[in-house]
Amino acid sequence: MLTRRGFAACALCAVSGFAAAGAQAQTAAATSGVKRTILQQSDGPTEGWVTVIVEAEIEAGAQVARHTHPGIESTYIIEGSGELSVDGEAVRAIAPGGSYQIPQGKPHSLKNGAAKTRLVATYIVEKGKPLASPA
Repeated sequence: MLTRRGFAACALCAVSGFAAAGAQAQTAAATSGVKRTILQQSDGPTEGWVTVIVEAEIEAGAQVARHTHPGIESTYIIEGSGELSVDGEAVRAIAPGGSYQIPQGKPHSLKNGAAKTRLVATYIVEKGKPLASPA
């Protein structure tokens, strides 16, 4: 569920543009330069929460808009590189074999590098809330 027209979904966070509703994640508007595939989704770890695992492919030079999640994001970079911006932190480079976590509600964005980036992200988020919201 997107709240603003033209929101560039979180490619880095992989499931932006998906809503954690019930036991299924639903696709919202497509984001240019980002392809997302839900690998698994299940209720839990506790009542009212859902865990979603997603693979994302981000095209070269794509920009992922600043956004937040209603839960924790844990991401592993398979290939490619870019610059991750997290509010209150220095911009950091991401590269294959690297990983990062984003706390619940923390605004962040990504500027992809010169080649395609592939990553896998796990989200543990409140059920029924948009998985990502513009920040």
